[in-house]
Amino acid sequence: MQLYRLPHLLGLMAFALLVILLGVLLGSVNLPINAIYSVLTGQGSPLHNTLILDLRLPRVLAAFATGGLLATAGALMQVLLRNPLADPYVLGLSGGAAVAALLAMLAGLGVFWVSSAAFGGALFSTFLVFGLAYGSGQSSATRLLLTGVVVASGWGALISFLLATSQAHQLPGMLYWLMGDLSHAPSPVIPWLVLLAVLVLLIPLGRTLNVLARGALQAAALGVSVKKVELMIFGLAALLTAIAVTVAGSIGFVGLIVPHLMRMVFGYDQRILLPASALAGGSLLVLADTLARIVIAPQQLPVGVITAMLGVPVFLLLLYRSNR
Repeated sequence: MQLYRLPHLLGLMAFALLVILLGVLLGSVNLPINAIYSVLTGQGSPLHNTLILDLRLPRVLAAFATGGLLATAGALMQVLLRNPLADPYVLGLSGGAAVAALLAMLAGLGVFWVSSAAFGGALFSTFLVFGLAYGSGQSSATRLLLTGVVVASGWGALISFLLATSQAHQLPGMLYWLMGDLSHAPSPVIPWLVLLAVLVLLIPLGRTLNVLARGALQAAALGVSVKKVELMIFGLAALLTAIAVTVAGSIGFVGLIVPHLMRMVFGYDQRILLPASALAGGSLLVLADTLARIVIAPQQLPVGVITAMLGVPVFLLLLYRSNR
């Protein structure tokens, strides 16, 4: 591991804590910083207790976990395909999760079944893309990426069909959810547990991921079981995407932009790039959600609108710099 990068990682952790603090303090009603201390020591007013413990802190933690999930999934897909344009949304994983989750919502199922359906949809999309790309026995990162783009387009068509055939009273909630919405996010416990468990699993495999990022042939020559590692990456990316989609709906650009930025700071060692991407992705989504809550307060914007407005210029800037 590149130990000289650890101060940068510690700085990123401090920035993440600052962002979480701002997310708790800022909103349609701004809170003084001593309100948090009062609440934590049991001396806060009922209004501050409700705002911090019941409303803002769970939402901020859910946003951070969701951003970390998306950024980690994006970093994994870019390692797998050795292509900086790869992320769960481009490859159709989020589309499959969204279609399955929408079907569960239309059926009136509970949160557990919506989450299970989202994971099943992402996993089905994963094996669909993987099977189509590798079905002929000849595969490449480009073939896998193109297959994912086509499958994502198909999921988009199914989402449009579901919206067109849904009841009028169901459309506003479904549309808002598809644009990314954290106002009704469930408990952040499960997203945090999944994110931490995946990072604990992947960091010891950093050397294997570093070798795989250099090419499948080189990885195979060095003794890496390429197919098994690729299937593991796809499965983990499906899990991360499904949890993220269940918590906040469809949020783009986090998994695409954040790994780019982190490589510019931390380099290509996956043992430090993956936790850095999780921290940066979580911080970005908390900032975006805070902006979504205060830009036109007391009304709220979908957080996906903010991430798109931030992600598009950043991506174009990165593209311009890479061309130069």
